[in-house]
Amino acid sequence: MTRRSWGDDGIYWVASRNRYVGAASLGFAPDGKRLRKTVSGRTKQEVKDKLRQVHENLAQSVQTSKRYVVAQAIDDWLRDGMEGRSADTIAKYRSVLKPVADQLGRRVLADLTPAEVRTALVRFARTHATDTVGIARLGLERAIRHAEANGLVRRNVAALVDTPRGQQGRPSKALTMDQATAVLKASGEAWAAGVFPGSPPRPPELMRAYVVLCLLVGLRTEEARALRWDHVDLDGQPDVQPPVPPHIAVWRSVRAHGDTKTEKSRRTLGLPALAVEALRAQLRAQTEEKAAAGEFWEDSGLVFATKLGKQLDAGNVRRMFKNVCKAAGIGVDWTPRELRTSFVSLMSHQGVSTEEIARLVGHSSTRVTETVYRRELRPVITTGAEVMDQVFVA
Repeated sequence: MTRRSWGDDGIYWVASRNRYVGAASLGFAPDGKRLRKTVSGRTKQEVKDKLRQVHENLAQSVQTSKRYVVAQAIDDWLRDGMEGRSADTIAKYRSVLKPVADQLGRRVLADLTPAEVRTALVRFARTHATDTVGIARLGLERAIRHAEANGLVRRNVAALVDTPRGQQGRPSKALTMDQATAVLKASGEAWAAGVFPGSPPRPPELMRAYVVLCLLVGLRTEEARALRWDHVDLDGQPDVQPPVPPHIAVWRSVRAHGDTKTEKSRRTLGLPALAVEALRAQLRAQTEEKAAAGEFWEDSGLVFATKLGKQLDAGNVRRMFKNVCKAAGIGVDWTPRELRTSFVSLMSHQGVSTEEIARLVGHSSTRVTETVYRRELRPVITTGAEVMDQVFVA
């Protein structure tokens, strides 16, 4: 029998455990004590394979542990790997990942397989929309990537799994021309009529200006809530060449750090006459509220603010808009973001190209516009028909 060399791995039978045990030498600690990692298996070959894996991990500086489980990886990522993300974003990922963590949380991360991830996502998809399933898969992938970057796992098994199809989510809707007209009319009246039981009515100018900007200019709701008066020019420069129309500069949003969603989202948009009129009325109404609040007014410079000048909460805006829709007679199953969807639909219905719509709504490419608003776009390319009508007269 050949004796193994000094420092080589050892494999031996442990009768009390009824298993083979292997010990890999990992070098020496600062105090001179030898560092070993032990593995076990039912056969010698299984133990040899595990020892080989230990050395491969060591060569790649990966310190896998049988105690580091999927739930820890998710918690570590949510705590340390989401720098710069808002608290709402972190809470959303935590909520979406909870059902997945309930299935996989106790699984040792180093032993997790793509098949287990796929099974967990398929179960998740039985009760959740496809978009939510995609968020869960992406969150799990990023959590494992964070562990991979910290040398805790060799490969990201979640990256090898496609998103299974989930349930049909709530489809986005767009206002028809008649509905849009009704909403515009109601937005100037609904709030003043006291549609909030027990709460004093706010000036109707606020909600009308909000609806007009989102519906007629195509702002995102988070862009509208962050809009400041110093980014609004209601006069323009009609005497210069070429003339500069009234416009707004969309450079901020209520996202973390105040940035817009993408770089292309930073844009300067001309204002239709109805928007200029609505914003002038809102400025007058806000000036009156500021005088009434006196020293309690917070001078935030926001176009849309509370009666004390603070930023409007998204939940308040949703409730306001539902009341407007109710007053307009179109039902309450609408959200403020669907004003922007309606803007895209109305522009497309008027023959505006997808490229121009993408510029107006601040998308990085027409592919994004076509993906997000595929139900609202009606791209009919008419160039060929127009040219041929001139060549061949009917």
